[in-house]
Amino acid sequence: MHEQAYRWKNKKIREQVAVIDGKQAPTLVLTNATYLNVQLKAWMTANIWIHEDRIVYVGDQLPTNTENTEMVNCESYYLVPGYIEPHVHPFQLYNPLSFAQYASKLGTTTFVNDNLMLTLQMTKKKAFTFIEEMNQTAATMYWWCRFDAQTEIKNEDEIFSTPNMKSWLDHPLVMQGGELTAWPKLMAGDDLILHWVQEANARKKPVEGHFPGASEKTLTKMQLLGIHSDHEAMNGADVIKRISQGYHASLRYSSIRPDLPLILEELEASGVHYYDQTFFNTDGSTPSFYESGVINRTIAIALDKGVPAIEAYRMASYNAAKHFAMDKLHGSIAPGRIANINFLKAKEEPTPVSVLSKGLWVTRDNEQVKEAFPVPNWSELGLEPMKLDWNLSMDDLQFSMALGMEMVNEVIIKPYTISVDVSGDSLSTSHDQSFLMLIDRKGKWRVNTILKGFGTHVQGFASSYSNTGDIVLIGKDKSAMLKAFQHMKDLGGGMVLVEDGAVICDIPLPLAGGLSDCSMEELMKQETELRNQLFERGYSFNDPIYTLLFLSSTHLPYIRITPRGIYDVMNKTVLFPSIMR
Repeated sequence: MHEQAYRWKNKKIREQVAVIDGKQAPTLVLTNATYLNVQLKAWMTANIWIHEDRIVYVGDQLPTNTENTEMVNCESYYLVPGYIEPHVHPFQLYNPLSFAQYASKLGTTTFVNDNLMLTLQMTKKKAFTFIEEMNQTAATMYWWCRFDAQTEIKNEDEIFSTPNMKSWLDHPLVMQGGELTAWPKLMAGDDLILHWVQEANARKKPVEGHFPGASEKTLTKMQLLGIHSDHEAMNGADVIKRISQGYHASLRYSSIRPDLPLILEELEASGVHYYDQTFFNTDGSTPSFYESGVINRTIAIALDKGVPAIEAYRMASYNAAKHFAMDKLHGSIAPGRIANINFLKAKEEPTPVSVLSKGLWVTRDNEQVKEAFPVPNWSELGLEPMKLDWNLSMDDLQFSMALGMEMVNEVIIKPYTISVDVSGDSLSTSHDQSFLMLIDRKGKWRVNTILKGFGTHVQGFASSYSNTGDIVLIGKDKSAMLKAFQHMKDLGGGMVLVEDGAVICDIPLPLAGGLSDCSMEELMKQETELRNQLFERGYSFNDPIYTLLFLSSTHLPYIRITPRGIYDVMNKTVLFPSIMR
C-alpha cells in the first residue's frame, strides 16, 4: 500500500486521543467560537481543540492540559470550513504552489488539480514525486487522472495506457477520473475509456465529464456509462437538467465562462433552492481574473444572488468534500477533520481575516505567513528551463496552405479559405490574418498555416505556453517572429512580443517553458501588460492566454493545430499532416 494511504500513523492517532484525556496538550485551542456546523446547517458556539493538523474536539469543554498551547479567543469571528476548489487547472502560467499560496490567503486551502501537464511532460515516477512534494506545503493538493490528451499527439497510446491509468487511480492523492474531454469516443463505443471509468468507479472515485450543451439523452447515456459530475452548465436550466439526471453540478465562474451569476439568478427564478449537489469552481482562469478572489469570490456572488449563507458556505466546502468522498477529512469543523478553518468578521463577508490550513496559520489578521509555502527546488522536480538545441530559420516559415483557421471567439476556431497572398515575408496590417506555426519543442516537426482574428498589428509573437508544451509562433512579419522565438529561447521559455526589431514585453516562463516562478501578484501585472499590448494590436476577444492554450485542444470545435497536423474535430481526421524538419 502507498505510504501516503494513511493520513495519520498509529502513533500520531494515539497522541491525538491522548489530548482528550489530558495526557497531551493540544497545539491550538479556539475558544468561544461561533462556527458553521455544516451537518446541522446551523451556527453553533463551541471550543475547538486542534492538535497539529487535526481537529480533535469540538464542544463546550476546555482542555485540562494546555502546556505550550496557543489559546485564541474567537468571540469576534465567525468560523467556517476552509474552502475547496474542486476543478483547478494549476498550470495556467502560474504553478500549483504559487496559485495555492495566493488562494490560501483568501480562504481556499484544498485543491483538486488537473494532472494533464504532468501526464504529457513527465514520467509517471517524476509526476508522482511532484504531486507528493506539492502536498508538503500548508495547502492540501489533490489531483485528477486524465483519460485523454485533449489534443492529437503521436504517442497517445503509450501515455494513456491501462497500467498508467491504474497507477494514477491508485494514488491516494488522486480524487477523480477526468475531466473526460473524450466523452464522444466513450459514447461512440471506446471500451478502453469505459474500462478506465470502471476502474475509477471500482475505487469509489468519481469521474467528471465535460458536457457543454449536452442534451438530456447524452447526459443520460453518460450517467449510465459511469460519469458523476459536470462543470459545463451555462445557465439555470443546464444545472436543473444535470441534478435531475443524478449529477453533481459544479457551478463555474471563470475568465472565459463567468456564468455563476446568471445560473443563480435563473435557479432563483425557477424556484429551485436545492444546493446539496452543487459546488463552485473557477476552471483554471488566467492570473488577472483572480484579482477579485478565488472561491471566496464565488461565495460573495452567491450571497449577492440570494443564496442563504449556510448553503453558500456548504457549496464552497462540504458539498465538494462529500462528492469526492473526502468529507471525513475536509469540508467541516468537526473532530477528525484536517484543521482548515477560515475566520470571518461577518457571515456576509466570505474573505477571511485569518486562515488556518493543516493547523498552520497561513494568514493572520490579514497578513500572509510566507513560511507556510517554502519554494521547492523546481529542477529536482523536473521543471527546468527549456533548453532548445536547435534553431529556426526563414526556411521553416513557408506558408502555402490554402486552408486557414478563423477565430470565432477566443477558443472556438473554424476553417476558412485564405484570401490574401501569403508568399512574402510579411502580411498587411489592413486585415486580421497572421502567420501561425506550431513547432515541436524538440524541433522535429512543424505545422504552418494562417490564423484569422488574432490581431492586425502583431508583428512577432512567440509562446512556449501551449496545451501540448510545444511552441506557438504568430505574427505579420517573419523576421519579428524569428526574433520573438530567439528571445523566448534565451529566457528558457516564455511569451514574447516583438515589434520593429525590439521586444515590447515578455513573460518569462522558466519552469518547463510553461510556468512562471513569480508570485501570483507579480504574474498578474505581467499578464495584464501583455494582454493590453495585444489588445492595442487588434486582438478583439477577451482572453488571449486561453487562445494560445486551446489552439491545439480537440475538445472544442471545429478545427485545431496539433502535433499531428491540422485536425478536423467534428470529423476526427487530420486534414494536413505535420511536416518533419
